[in-house]
Amino acid sequence: MNKFIIKYLTCLFVVLFISCSNANKSIKVKGSDTEVNLAVSLAENFYKVHQDFSVAISGGGSGLGIASLLNGQTDIANSSRPLNAEEVSLLKAKGIPIRTVVFAEDATAFIVHKNFPLDSIDVVTLTKVLKGEYKTWKPVTGQDILINIYGRQSNSGTHSFIGKKLKIQFSRDAKEMNGSAQIVEGIKRDKSGIGYVGAGYILNNGSEQPVKVLKIMEKPGSRAISPLDVKAIAARRYYFQRPLYQFIPVKSWNKVAAFIQFEKSPAGQKIITTSGYYIIPK
Repeated sequence: MNKFIIKYLTCLFVVLFISCSNANKSIKVKGSDTEVNLAVSLAENFYKVHQDFSVAISGGGSGLGIASLLNGQTDIANSSRPLNAEEVSLLKAKGIPIRTVVFAEDATAFIVHKNFPLDSIDVVTLTKVLKGEYKTWKPVTGQDILINIYGRQSNSGTHSFIGKKLKIQFSRDAKEMNGSAQIVEGIKRDKSGIGYVGAGYILNNGSEQPVKVLKIMEKPGSRAISPLDVKAIAARRYYFQRPLYQFIPVKSWNKVAAFIQFEKSPAGQKIITTSGYYIIPK
């Protein structure tokens, strides 16, 4: 059988499929939209040295990946958040023991239109914007225009991460987008919009960005830190940085071990950093 690669990208998901007839070396990876571009890059390079494997990757959100884990439909569930208590309970009830791998770190970027008048925002102001306390930008920029929030559905790990970090419920007026690509496209066209995506997603889509990435001040008047600042992330100074998880059923471990080992290799670590993600500080 000839080996081939099909790479299919939409705002909903990315699929990478490499033909292979051996089911014991056919790996399914589902989950986090934040991680999907990185997973594709890792899989492409993994295949160069392990051509007897096949890897199928799809995004759609951390919740979807974990649901696929519970339904026995994936070998690796990528997630930008830890398992919650209900998911742990369901896995136990279904008799699905798992192994957890933390393979990289990401910083959540808050993005606005390129012509947005500010380059930074403090956490207090950002909280008021995202929970809908501020309906217009007037208290922030002086512009009396409605704020449009571009976010994710509740099954998104990034949605959950921000909500827990800021201790908020998002505004009911927030737009629920299907993935990072949709958020970026929305912000490109909306001068009053604000949204959030993984910094790795921004960096992995070219150096010329179609949107502005806001720097974040933990407190009003404090130093503004960019999620694209590698040194700041390494020093853990950025307010919205987090580990990225892979949840693997124990029964799939032997199958995926070579792929996990590749992620940890010098080649895999280089792909992680050049894709705009960060190595977990030791």
